[in-house]
Amino acid sequence: MTSDLLAKTAELIDVASVSYQEGAIADLIEARLRAVPGLTVDRVGDNVVARTDLGRPRRVLIGGHSDTVPPNNNAVARIDGDVVWGLGAADMKAALAVMLELAASVAEPSVDVTWLFYAREEVRIADSGLRELFDARPDLLAADVALLGEPTGGAVEAGCQGSMRAVVTLIGARAHTARPWMGVNAIHRLGSLLRLVEGYEPRMPVIDGCQYRESLQAVAVKGGVAGNVVPDRAEITLGYRYAPDQDGAAAKAALRELLVPVLGDDDHFEVAEHAPAALPGLGHPVLQRLIRDNNLEIKAKLGWTDVAFFAERGIPAANCGPGDSTLAHTAQERVDRAAVESYRRCLERLLTAD
Repeated sequence: MTSDLLAKTAELIDVASVSYQEGAIADLIEARLRAVPGLTVDRVGDNVVARTDLGRPRRVLIGGHSDTVPPNNNAVARIDGDVVWGLGAADMKAALAVMLELAASVAEPSVDVTWLFYAREEVRIADSGLRELFDARPDLLAADVALLGEPTGGAVEAGCQGSMRAVVTLIGARAHTARPWMGVNAIHRLGSLLRLVEGYEPRMPVIDGCQYRESLQAVAVKGGVAGNVVPDRAEITLGYRYAPDQDGAAAKAALRELLVPVLGDDDHFEVAEHAPAALPGLGHPVLQRLIRDNNLEIKAKLGWTDVAFFAERGIPAANCGPGDSTLAHTAQERVDRAAVESYRRCLERLLTAD
């Protein structure tokens, strides 16, 4: 008889783990895994890795992040019938509860397994616990294929889109607001750029049967000197999500080309942050078996996830986890029992298949 996974999820929710404060949940995870015979457990900072070493021909990495965004009046779990509510329920403590359950209950998996619990996914990539772990112990992340428990509603979300944050600075000329014709208002120049962004027609390429949809949004604006000065500088930050048929260089060139009609010689365009895209990678037999044996729906991942980290290193990876991603980071975050138990069955089949 398996454990009550809804109660196990609630237990993890009640251990606060906002980004940069994952010590307590890492302690809990480490203690649970060290109690399992046959697992080698390593801890690097607040990242915990447990591995089997059974000499199987393939190694599957099953991973998830232990951190959450700050609470929104939902720091404490609440179980209502067959639904557990609370911070991180979907993103992604339900998946972590299943991972801990299977690490303890599947003693002889048909593949070697790496169970990965890592910190600081919800913040900037430079602070990622996964990157910290790779820098310190890359050997712990070696695998033939990776599966991340991001909330996907039980579907397989293949690959991910790249994420680019670009800063555009428009230059004007200062003048007194009583004589504005003597200057050039940089903030007014933003109007033409914003119209370009608003009129952006997203590319929607189909890659390996998955349809991606690009997006471009203005996400921040800065400008202004004083109430009686025509501003000579205005800055806008653009968020660009691009499909994995482009690399970062091509995406940057495409974005800059879009903006060329409104950029002058003195204006500046720079990429402030970039996370690369990942191709679907669904050709790997382990992922094919997961999909086939469980009759899972396949979708494109329109956001960015750490599958890109593994894809960059030649490890095919996909997203699959319980919960609705549209509820993540909201006060209504929750996951239901059927979704959690279905996810457990999917992973158990994968780990015990002949």
